[in-house]
Amino acid sequence: MSNGGSSTPARRIGIDVGGTKTLGVRMGESGGLDQTTRQPTPVGAEAILSGVVDVALQLGAAAEPCTIGLGVAGLLDKAGVIRRAPNLPGLVRVALGPPLRQALSTDVVLENDANCAAVAEVSLGVARGIDDVVVVTLGTGIGAGLVQGGRLQRGAHGLAGEPGHMVVEPHGPPCPCGGRGCWERYASGSGLGHLGREAALAGKAPSLVELAGGEPELVRGEHVSAAARASDEAAHAVLRDFAWWVALGVANLVAILDPEMVVLGGGLSPDIGLWIDDVRGAYADLVVAGAERPPVPIEPAHFGEEAVAVGAGLLAARAGVQQ
Repeated sequence: MSNGGSSTPARRIGIDVGGTKTLGVRMGESGGLDQTTRQPTPVGAEAILSGVVDVALQLGAAAEPCTIGLGVAGLLDKAGVIRRAPNLPGLVRVALGPPLRQALSTDVVLENDANCAAVAEVSLGVARGIDDVVVVTLGTGIGAGLVQGGRLQRGAHGLAGEPGHMVVEPHGPPCPCGGRGCWERYASGSGLGHLGREAALAGKAPSLVELAGGEPELVRGEHVSAAARASDEAAHAVLRDFAWWVALGVANLVAILDPEMVVLGGGLSPDIGLWIDDVRGAYADLVVAGAERPPVPIEPAHFGEEAVAVGAGLLAARAGVQQ
């Protein structure tokens, strides 16, 4: 199945399997993106496998030699088994690699999605040349790629980088992981929707109710961002609340890891300009010894919501070279 002996350079394909979307990129030899495609992420292991195969084929996996990298939003151990994926129902103790290799007749490299994003940003993005970085992916949930001393840190079992399940409010809302009050209940795309619904149900955000078709319970994060882009003050108030929660988690990560930089990316990247300055401002007040410690820049991911797919493609290319 390896393409290592082919006289034609293997094309790099990276695929990001997230809680709501599956996004794929085909990378050119210069590192640019020749093609991108996306589709909703289905529910269940078999449907997800089928969706990944479909995306890979759309990107030319059957037409030319390729290596494929897959970034998955879940707890992926060192054996390539997804122990659990709280935002991908049905992925419990599932090994995606073997069936994908069989279906696509090529090499497939699996990695946690946030780790892929970290590879992209440290290799080619905003954190290039920096040895100690935390790359936080804010999407349906929250993940983090941890780079220390220039090396990606996966932990003893491969399960490091799940700060979305730090408990920040013990009596907070239930989380798909089974706990309550996890960071991602407040600071992810799902969390933004939760904060928007709270404001709508309290009668503080009529514009959000209107965007949700008159149903406060149907307010989503996308509605908050859309209203904010239209200069709605109630939506901006929700985003300021959201930014405080993002900053709280970032401050905790900085206190533990002391990075040179924090990078924010993931599915919320397209609207990061609406709230990143508020994150920076809140972080300065929340981080321990803020006035005494060296500043830690908080930067948007260079590759935005495509960082996971780009990093997956880079990892696949490296694996192909090693074979």
